[in-house]
Amino acid sequence: MPSEPLTASGILPDIHLRKAIEAGHISADPYRIGSGSVQPASLDLTLGPRAHRLRCSFLPDAKTVADKLAEHSMGEFDLRDGAILERNRPYLIPLRERLSLPPGVRAKANPKSSTGRLDIFTRVITDRSFRFDEIAAGYEGGLWLEVVSRSFTVRVQEGLSLNQLRLVVGESRVSDAEIRAIHIDQPLLFVDEDPVGEGDIAVADGLFMSLDLRKRATGEAVGYRAKKNSRLLDLAGLERHDPDLFWEPVVPEREDRLVLEPEEFYLLLSAEAVSVPPGYAAEMTAYDPTSGELRTHYAGFFDPGFGYDRAGTLRGSRATLEVRAHDVPFMVEHRQPVCKLSFDRMLEPPHTLYGAEIGSHYQSQRVTLSKHFHRSGASSST
Repeated sequence: MPSEPLTASGILPDIHLRKAIEAGHISADPYRIGSGSVQPASLDLTLGPRAHRLRCSFLPDAKTVADKLAEHSMGEFDLRDGAILERNRPYLIPLRERLSLPPGVRAKANPKSSTGRLDIFTRVITDRSFRFDEIAAGYEGGLWLEVVSRSFTVRVQEGLSLNQLRLVVGESRVSDAEIRAIHIDQPLLFVDEDPVGEGDIAVADGLFMSLDLRKRATGEAVGYRAKKNSRLLDLAGLERHDPDLFWEPVVPEREDRLVLEPEEFYLLLSAEAVSVPPGYAAEMTAYDPTSGELRTHYAGFFDPGFGYDRAGTLRGSRATLEVRAHDVPFMVEHRQPVCKLSFDRMLEPPHTLYGAEIGSHYQSQRVTLSKHFHRSGASSST
């Protein structure tokens, strides 16, 4: 942890996260927080041994989570040997980790990339809180994870990680003018391995990104749509599941456009490749075109080093976009802006970067499916 948290500013990197664990600001008694849980700018949180079926989602407001659970829990069950979470039912799972944050240090949570790619909606709540995923400075207490699997019936078990936590001190957000300046010095977006021109960068409280819907001459897919009533998906199984049993490929129309069916879940790729330099972290946020018809990207955190290598040979990595249209069919076209990438300063660069240095799954990705699916079948078509 920084020695002067009230005067520092930025997201805490891996070295400070480890210090926070050693100092007891983050704990998981009687469990040990493994070194593999510490990412360059975030900490993987883990499911505890029990879970609650909920009648409805809720925020604690002025009460504790336990008080609210007494009203809204429809039963508790064990996760130690694994358990099934049904589609479209909210569950609340106490996480193993607890926080005892110093004054001036706040936290923010988000789903992991693999969680978002499976259309699993997660958000953290804390005692006496009025907001999801935002944890107040100086908070002391437990963490609970609300989980709703929208497309698949899934099997989870104690110890799995579905979401991540960042610790922040001061004001870390980078302004639009600073984003432009950073891009001149260290390109943040590439198209076909060339930096996006200064005049083509679009910013408005973040950096805009668009869809890749170019129709392939060979008829290959540009993404996938989740199948309904598919088989059970075990989240503990990596590269185990046949993608053809869960996904169907999506091919654009001749005009490089695609009609999204309402309430269907799509995985698509960004047209731009992203590079996050070591001194910064990023977060993907949904772009609201004011129509309210489109929602993009559940999973938000991009750690330092995404699409970047120290040798300067990597020209960004494309982002997988999780897209759902609401209410009516919605037309999207190639290079249509659908989301924004916000940047935050790091308190200092992390010791290790996202990518090959820590064995990251999604560096230089050209496929959109999560690490749970093997690379045959549908996943070979992008």
